[in-house]
Order: sequence, then C-alpha cells, then structure tokens
Amino acid sequence: MEAKAILKNARIAPRKVKIVLDLIRGKDLEMALAIVNHTPKAASEYLVKLLKSAAANAENNHNMDKNRLYVAECYVSPGITMKRFIARARGSANRILKRTSHITVVLKEKD
Repeated sequence: MEAKAILKNARIAPRKVKIVLDLIRGKDLEMALAIVNHTPKAASEYLVKLLKSAAANAENNHNMDKNRLYVAECYVSPGITMKRFIARARGSANRILKRTSHITVVLKEKD
C-alpha cells in the first residue's frame, strides 16, 4: 500500500529540487519534514506542502498510520520549459529558459 502526491509545473528547475530530494529519500516522515523545514533551499517550500499532502492522502484515503510512514520514493522530472528572451547589443537577443518541474513523493508504511 502506498500513498502518492504529485506537483506538476512547479516554477523551479529540476536540478535544484533534486538536491533536497536526495536528503529525504528513505527517511521517516517526521524526519523528512524536519530536514526540509531546516534546509535553506527554494525547493523546500514546495516539498513541505507535498510531504504534508502525501501524508494526508495516506491517512484519509488509505487508512495508513501516520507515525509509521516513510519516504519510499521521491523523484523529479522536467516539465515544460518557457522560452523568453533578453535584448543584447546591436539588436540581437539571447534566450532565457525558465524551467519547470514535476515532483513526485511516494510514502509507504513500515512493516
């Protein structure tokens, strides 16, 4: 039995999210929330909400015990990339890529 929460099109680059996800993979839910709350990264705001959402899904939809949950899987994949430009010298332009992420967190119960 597993509970899942997915955040699509988060306005943060996947490589920035991956750094924080590597810290919480395999940890208990309470420990993962504590780590994310005290990590000074932009991805932490997204992951706190996502972990709480996955915990609520586990408790309400799957009747799992909240105290026995751990982060079984967590991964990020690239979403759409918005293309913008900035004006440069002599009438030319440079492209700016605004990347987005699809973040997935899966919680399971310990045996």
